[in-house]
Amino acid sequence: MAQGARKVNWFAIWVSVAVVVALVLVAVLVVTLNNASAPKPVPTDVNPPTSAGIEVETGAILVGDGENRLDTFVDFMCPICNQFEQVYGAEIESMVDDGSITLGIHPISILDDQSRGTQFSTRAANAAYCVAEADPEASLPFLQAMFANQPAEGSSGLTNNEILEIASGVGVTGIDSCVNDGKFAGYVTEMTPQTPIQPGSQGIGTPTVAVNGEVISNSQLPEPGQLATLFE
Repeated sequence: MAQGARKVNWFAIWVSVAVVVALVLVAVLVVTLNNASAPKPVPTDVNPPTSAGIEVETGAILVGDGENRLDTFVDFMCPICNQFEQVYGAEIESMVDDGSITLGIHPISILDDQSRGTQFSTRAANAAYCVAEADPEASLPFLQAMFANQPAEGSSGLTNNEILEIASGVGVTGIDSCVNDGKFAGYVTEMTPQTPIQPGSQGIGTPTVAVNGEVISNSQLPEPGQLATLFE
């Protein structure tokens, strides 16, 4: 080798190669993790539930068998729906239990844009139908438990596993694929626009309440303990 020839710094070259490889691996890991955590697209296929406890044409999950009918349209991300449940939930349950009313629960999804891209409202409504199809009697306890564990509006919402844990807590298991695959998500999407509009409102809102088929404004709701007056 000529005296003027420069020696190759193999150490520096290998360090550079190692750095490049590490950066590539980090990039691959980041992309993999992002893909793994990204929510699945909401299915669009419309698969109506088949349970006798679900009124397919209206989307109502039916609870009880009373002569009078109370329908509630709720979004599980809606904080006002949670307030409605806290104020009237026990009274509604009592009226169902004593045979005074048939309750029609309509889980809808108008707040998907408030869950950071996870479509929580649709996923939660889908889960409500999964529960109702598996065990209609668990529908009301599931609704109560979902509101008791309601995530903050604007958060990512509950994961599917957390929703499944809530379902398990009210005695419903074996619905993992129904929840994870969004079996009824397309049905939720189809039924949501059919939500009636309250008198004086410009669009769909939650909670929406109907008494024997007549939609009332929330301002018409009576004092707690007086719901029975709606049917007089």
